Amino acid sequence: MLALCVSFLVGLLVARLHVWLPGWFVILLGILAVSLLKHSIFHLGLLILFGLSLGIWRGAGYLQALAPYQEFALQKVTLQAKVSLDAVYGNKGQLSFEVKKVHITSPRAVNVPGTIKVSGYGEFAVYRGDIVEVTGKLYPTRGGKQATMSYAQVKRIGSEQTWVDNFRRNFVAGMQTALPEPAASFGLGLVIGQRNTLPYAIAQAFLMVGLTHIIAVSGYNLTILVNAARRLFEKRSKFVMVACAAGLITFFLLITGASASIVRAAVVSGLGLAAWYYGRPVRPLVLILLAAALTTYATPTYFWSDIGWWLSILAFFGILVIAPQITARLFKKRSAPMLAQVAIETLCAELMTIPLVMFIFGQVSLIGLLANVLIALFIPLAMLLSFIAGMAGMLVPLLAGWFAWPAKILLTYMLDTAVMLSRVPHVFKTNAYLSAADMVLCYGLVLLLLYGLYRKRHAWYEKLQPNMTDKVY
Repeated sequence: MLALCVSFLVGLLVARLHVWLPGWFVILLGILAVSLLKHSIFHLGLLILFGLSLGIWRGAGYLQALAPYQEFALQKVTLQAKVSLDAVYGNKGQLSFEVKKVHITSPRAVNVPGTIKVSGYGEFAVYRGDIVEVTGKLYPTRGGKQATMSYAQVKRIGSEQTWVDNFRRNFVAGMQTALPEPAASFGLGLVIGQRNTLPYAIAQAFLMVGLTHIIAVSGYNLTILVNAARRLFEKRSKFVMVACAAGLITFFLLITGASASIVRAAVVSGLGLAAWYYGRPVRPLVLILLAAALTTYATPTYFWSDIGWWLSILAFFGILVIAPQITARLFKKRSAPMLAQVAIETLCAELMTIPLVMFIFGQVSLIGLLANVLIALFIPLAMLLSFIAGMAGMLVPLLAGWFAWPAKILLTYMLDTAVMLSRVPHVFKTNAYLSAADMVLCYGLVLLLLYGLYRKRHAWYEKLQPNMTDKVY
């Protein structure tokens, strides 16, 4: 599985060079790989060749589907699409939102994949699930969005809103009823990843102290919450723990609109839970690579240009691979307290993402580790209390204040701490770029540290075994 996932990702990279393979060749290799299930060098080579070919085929096909973005670049187009993010008022009074399931109607009819960010006029408000017609100039871009449209004309022509969309809108209103600003917007960022209503000053404070990941739909919050549920219930009931974690995963998928990062976190968490429940050995690296392969098969641009995708994969590596080694080294055979575990996982995620952030953005928070210790430890509790507050505001608005006061106290502490830390002089560096060689060196040092922890852990365990045996027998 490891070889298959890695070779598929390499194939996607090769496809970016406009290499093409016929579909029949990929199918033939797949049949051969399945029919020759033998543990041999030949079979391993066949699997690698199949993964490589599958990646090239999928990547080449997706590039062809993206071609209209370049064809219509800087041209006036008319398209119909589904709103995937509630609109907010942005620059110069424009409605700002995102759309997917894009069908370009003019200059010619064609369906295109991906997401477009739209800013324009014509409607007072649009919500997730609405079908809109947008007319404006198309600007191709890179990253998580395939294009942008500014100063566009927006017209609502229908709706495909579901009960989930209605629940999300009512939940947002309930949170705003139960909690004052900016605590309400902060709580929405924690629970459903909505941060477009967070005041600019607060968002900048979180950026300066390295805490942007906790108010974004990054999958980080879901991973932390699922791990917390596992530690709380695994010693009581295996089934209850899995059911609780599966419920959390499903809720996040629905309430966030199955964003890419949440899907990645859900795949990793779901596969890990299934393996643990059925008594299978859990290999975190395989889970991460499998999640990477599945999500990039659906949307290859994640692998090619989406920085958020890379940051989430690196954070997963820190949480699932490095954190357990540090925990085992510090606590040996004892179970780590939940707060200590959350702190270790948070710091490991931060460690893995800092070099890439410095390489791409040239930004680094010198107080990020301290801020994560003081604030990120309370994420599971803050998410729970915020959810209670939002539900109270939605169901019993007259009594919402009584249910929301614990969330208000905790969220206010987290906000005030972030703002206070952001005011410390020289805590945020903006021109701290790392070269590609320096970034590779940083990650190489991390891997050496991981290898050292792994060796020391197993050496300690081997020394301990004879003594344990003597005591038993």
